[in-house]
Amino acid sequence: MAGLVLFVLMTTWKRGKQLLVERIDEGSLPLPIFIGSIRVQPPHRVQGTAVFLTARQDAVPHALLHNLLHNQVLHEQVVLLTVVNADAPRVPRDQRFEVECYGEGFFRVVLHYGFMDEPDVPAALSLCHLEGLDFSPMRTTYFLSRETVISSKLAGMARWREGLFAFMLKNANGNLRFFRLPLNRVIELGTQVEI
Repeated sequence: MAGLVLFVLMTTWKRGKQLLVERIDEGSLPLPIFIGSIRVQPPHRVQGTAVFLTARQDAVPHALLHNLLHNQVLHEQVVLLTVVNADAPRVPRDQRFEVECYGEGFFRVVLHYGFMDEPDVPAALSLCHLEGLDFSPMRTTYFLSRETVISSKLAGMARWREGLFAFMLKNANGNLRFFRLPLNRVIELGTQVEI
């Protein structure tokens, strides 16, 4: 019986995450189009660095879109950060990050960690020395997306499994502590997603 319960939980989690990613991707905006629109109609820019954590490297994070829509500002430096887990136990510090500059104050940073490494995003970013990027602790704000799952009649899973997935997602550990982000420098922006 315990094995059956565990199987249902694991398959619900896997299918729910897959549906969540699909629904989020439906409304995603390609990064080149977004940066092009910033060039044409620049928003008000404020001092400091904004770090947006995102799993997708080719699309604009929802937290960035929500921040721009609601607050109508962008930071001088905008970092789109992706953390990648390598198949190796450890990743040497000199191979820890990749940095790409898109112009208009936008940067892509990819951090690599092994499965035995303990991710520390602020410490890793402090090693990233690139002109135009300032990761001073009091000038850097971290933005996280938080999705709230709403059960719907859309094709995907049975309604009871959607409810179970929504409960599991709500109680899952967030990125805040896992990546050792400073508690007083994080802003979470939420969105509701129907699966």
